[in-house]
Amino acid sequence: VRGLGSFAGARLVLGHKHMSLLGPVQIRAFANRLGVRPTKALGQNFVHDAGTVRRIVRDAGVEAGDLVLEVGPGFGSLTLALLEVAAFVSAVEIDPVLARELPATVRANMPEACDRFAVVERDAMLVSAEDLAVPSSYDARPAGEDHSNGANKPFSPTHLVANLPYNVAVPVILTLLETLPSLRSVTVMVQLEVADRLAAEPGSRTYGIPSVKANWYADVRRGAKISRHVFWPVPNVDSALVHLERHEDNPYPDDLRELTFAIVDAAFAQRRKTLRAALGAWAGSPGQAEEILRAAGVDPSLRGERLGISDFVAIAMAARA
Repeated sequence: VRGLGSFAGARLVLGHKHMSLLGPVQIRAFANRLGVRPTKALGQNFVHDAGTVRRIVRDAGVEAGDLVLEVGPGFGSLTLALLEVAAFVSAVEIDPVLARELPATVRANMPEACDRFAVVERDAMLVSAEDLAVPSSYDARPAGEDHSNGANKPFSPTHLVANLPYNVAVPVILTLLETLPSLRSVTVMVQLEVADRLAAEPGSRTYGIPSVKANWYADVRRGAKISRHVFWPVPNVDSALVHLERHEDNPYPDDLRELTFAIVDAAFAQRRKTLRAALGAWAGSPGQAEEILRAAGVDPSLRGERLGISDFVAIAMAARA
């Protein structure tokens, strides 16, 4: 599910200025004018419910002056809701037509917020901190610093807030947590099944690779369920919010991440097998796998679904020893 639109005719008074959000009529008008047809390939479903959009912003804890990264803004309803609370928003949009239209949408609906918004046409899976667009009124450089050289102003987002399609939700979240260490929190709307998997606990039916890898970076919890009927077109699945709060002091050595993730992949590739058997190919043989597992203090007869991230890290440390 991707791209957001919301709130027919709604207006909010912020101070003495009127700021309007998008409504279903405007969303359809945009789509017709731009020749945009929602596609399953891009996971494009546009929200037309005011409460949903504002709830995402509220649940994300975004406040005035916060630096927000938005992925897949679509027509810009979530963008406007974020700007409505006076945040700075840097958006990443893969669709060139929508990326070009977004600044005009902000200018037409919230002219007061134009200088707090910027967008770059880019694939979120390939974006780096240096790629992020910087709102014109945002300047992180110390007062008194010489600005005459035109050096790029750094934009280090602390919040990722987005509506993500099923097929890229997990890789986008994990990639951005890795490449953007400034991110302290993630609040995204994803397919219900994806939200459940990300927030699953060890031993549960939905616990798997996304659950473990997300916990490397953050504490994860599922938020509110979102009805499929708030979208245009209506998808075949419900959605939900999921929240990730990055560990303040990550206890896991960064140089162990790649090895740990490889072990996680191997453990769940054959989910029904014991760790001794599932990790046999990775370790060289089931016997070598058992030796590493015992050195890590992990029972070789367990299955991967019983282990938490700290257990997988312990296996990686034992393997490297």
